[in-house]
Amino acid sequence: MSRTSSIYTRVEPEIKEQAEAILSQLGMPMSNAVNLFLHQVILHGGIPFDVTVPKVPMQHGVPDMTRMTKEQFDAEMQKGYDDILAGRVKPIEEVRKAMEERFERRRAK
Repeated sequence: MSRTSSIYTRVEPEIKEQAEAILSQLGMPMSNAVNLFLHQVILHGGIPFDVTVPKVPMQHGVPDMTRMTKEQFDAEMQKGYDDILAGRVKPIEEVRKAMEERFERRRAK
């Protein structure tokens, strides 16, 4: 019989909701994700991913063009152009629906 321990932590509500939504799509409860993370910490002997400051200023998970240098802005625009050329695009209806859902979640708080 395996023993378990409990971990209690404080997390920003928006971060928790966003993570739970993604984990739900994966069919994984938050406790399994935390357990998986801790196993990876042990296997890697540290944080299992790079912890760095983004090269491009971000706000709410998207590039913040008001704080970008001209070079950063040009690089972000080039990425967008490259995505279009490679066919990595979404129909406007899908984008609009996703944005409405995201803003509706924020209003509900």
